Amino acid sequence: MSAVDMIRPTAAQVSAPLMQLSGLSKAYGPVTVLSDVDLDIRSGEIHAIIGENGAGKSTLMRLISGHVKPTKGTIRLASEEVVFNTPVAAEHAGIALVHQEILLADGLTVVENLFLGRERTRNGVVDDRTMERIASERLADLGCTASPRDLVSNLPIAQRQLVQIARALLEDHRLVIFDEPTAVLTTSEVDTLLGIVRGLRDRGVAVLYISHRLNEVEALANRITVLRDGKMIGTYDAEAVTQEDMARLMVGRELSMLYPPKRGVSQQQPILEIENLSVPGFVTEASLVARPGEVLGLGGMIGAGRTELFEGLLGLRPSKVGQVRVDGKAVRIHSVADGVDAGIGYLTEDRKGKGLLLRERLAPNLVLTALSRLYRKPYMEQKLERQELDRAVSEYDIRVRSKKLEAGQLSGGNQQKLLLAKIMMLDPKVVIIDEPTRGIDIGNKSQIYSFIDALIRAGKACIVISSELQELVGLCDRILVMRAGSIVAEFAGDEITEEAVVLAATSGGPTAAAGGTIQ
Repeated sequence: MSAVDMIRPTAAQVSAPLMQLSGLSKAYGPVTVLSDVDLDIRSGEIHAIIGENGAGKSTLMRLISGHVKPTKGTIRLASEEVVFNTPVAAEHAGIALVHQEILLADGLTVVENLFLGRERTRNGVVDDRTMERIASERLADLGCTASPRDLVSNLPIAQRQLVQIARALLEDHRLVIFDEPTAVLTTSEVDTLLGIVRGLRDRGVAVLYISHRLNEVEALANRITVLRDGKMIGTYDAEAVTQEDMARLMVGRELSMLYPPKRGVSQQQPILEIENLSVPGFVTEASLVARPGEVLGLGGMIGAGRTELFEGLLGLRPSKVGQVRVDGKAVRIHSVADGVDAGIGYLTEDRKGKGLLLRERLAPNLVLTALSRLYRKPYMEQKLERQELDRAVSEYDIRVRSKKLEAGQLSGGNQQKLLLAKIMMLDPKVVIIDEPTRGIDIGNKSQIYSFIDALIRAGKACIVISSELQELVGLCDRILVMRAGSIVAEFAGDEITEEAVVLAATSGGPTAAAGGTIQ
């Protein structure tokens, strides 16, 4: 009998719960997405909800917060049965939801977003000074460097998420629900947020916490509830389960099986060589090589210049470069199209904002960048388009109930698979993947890693930019670390450890030669 088999759900505590869910279910037509969930949520406790994408976690949160109504079952708040017809009704009852998706008004400032619909007034006039003061305090608590007067559209993704969290925490609540709150945050920002979450618990607030990052769950949770395929597997005392147990409960396999076997440092000639690339304000004379047969990782804190380096390479930002060579031949790249022609494929970190057309069907999303290669006639052949989608769905295990869905209707993991299939239609020699598994569950992570491994074994070069240390250490054969716009360290083989990468990224690690050249 395994350790997880021996775990038993915790017994009910003596004190009455803040909220009780009984037989809570949700169906859309004939499809049941959540079935018979019985759960109690207690004040002064962090209760984690885990499960793969599609397990029903977000549906459960939306039911609790009034975004959708249950098909059957009841919700009791402080022993009284309640029905929330709208999210506003739930918020008035003391329930706040920090959404996984960033739901801010891009055209408004930070302070306007924080107080939208709940503006402070004095003598019947909007009190801008008070709102800016409160906004500054709340942002500082979260370690957010944005100014209250900044336009949200000008903020990076991580800062937007912190603004969204600040809005949710602006008022006092009895229950705060966090749905993947750290997916886009740096390590230091995550640490600050986890401290905020613990502070809520210590003040007697009930916290529901959803995360695919099992190390966060292990560090935070008092109890853990596991969902699988819309059904509740059980609720467990957090002290009784390890990360390996959690993974086994969620997907039926060991956490150690997440990463493919490492290939070792490649000795082959480089496919991609970059010499002295600078992006004004972000990157200073960075040089690197990527070889077939290995995964090259790029680590460092957000703001170190990792994403900007490759956006500069592909013409997405103004840049200056000494030379770029692909397969030993010098190339000039002024746009993403030039990069494609040179054999470089790029998967953006912002798959929703820049990678996919969320309101467009799957097939057009898949073939959009490869139209000139697919269609030799002045019109699109829908039969060929359908054939390519059938192939991609099968090859990349894109799980869809209908191939007529819009891209925005897919889970995060399946969106990433679609984006990967889209890039691979171009048959690139070099694949650059920025944050490959952000917001993706364990099962889909394992598949993405297997796809990357297959690319490498097919002779391509793969560069992975990731803010998840475990991912870099588990996946990469060689890691470059950036700090303040320069490549400052390289690790390979047994040198690769989380401690070494963190030390290099935060100013204490070994530095490269002048100019940031790492070979």
